[in-house]
Amino acid sequence: MFPNLISAGFLIRVFHAALTWAVTLVLFLFETDLRRSEKRGEFLQPVIFLLLVFCSMLLYFVTSLMDPGYVTFDDELKGRVARSNRCGGDEKEQMLPVTQKAHRLRRCGYCMVQQPMRSKHCQSCQHCVRRYDHHCPWIENCVGERNHRFFVLYLAMQLAVLLWAFHIAWSGFRTEAAWNDWLRVNTFLLLAFIIIVIFTVVVMLLLVSHLYLVSNNTTTWEFMSHHRISYLKHCGSEENPFDQGILGNLWTFFCVCKTVVWERIYFRAEEELV
Repeated sequence: MFPNLISAGFLIRVFHAALTWAVTLVLFLFETDLRRSEKRGEFLQPVIFLLLVFCSMLLYFVTSLMDPGYVTFDDELKGRVARSNRCGGDEKEQMLPVTQKAHRLRRCGYCMVQQPMRSKHCQSCQHCVRRYDHHCPWIENCVGERNHRFFVLYLAMQLAVLLWAFHIAWSGFRTEAAWNDWLRVNTFLLLAFIIIVIFTVVVMLLLVSHLYLVSNNTTTWEFMSHHRISYLKHCGSEENPFDQGILGNLWTFFCVCKTVVWERIYFRAEEELV
């Protein structure tokens, strides 16, 4: 029980929560805009800031704890049943992976399940993940088909909080005649400011890169390993068989909640090229 409780993921999540609330506490304790608003009896700004922090934490835990889209033997069994009942017009057919032409699903050598197109086995999670993007050590979970949109929303919310926290921290620095006095007075606020700056840069780069990849309907894994992936080897560096246009890609990513049959889009694009 205890080894499972004190796992790497548990420690990382506790550290993330503790760091977030420690920085937030520093912003409230020093003479920042938040503290001055409280003294004036104006609580709208502090309440909104706390709500944003809480929402970012909620999105973090949702992304970190939810199933990213694990491929299971149940999925394979359902796929076989759906293919056998295809002529019966099963309502769930569009939700299940189907094969077309001569495409054969690859069987994972680790967990022995058939991998739908765009899935990959994660060595850290020991699972195959649908539309695998990457394994994120900060959330200690894979980013895949089910939680990728929550991951992007978390990055956007976190960036908004960090930019506001940057302004708040900057407003709290006190001016002193001597450098030693300034450092002594602002030590904790300076540490919080440095943490905010580092995380702002990292989160901004991650958000921009993921929005770019999402708008092109590609994943980090496909972008980095384009020439080693079987279904992309024949494509040029600028070709993407899953690209449906920027608006179509964004709609599929943010608004389509069902399991997408990537084989259909792939072969449809292939036929159009022919």
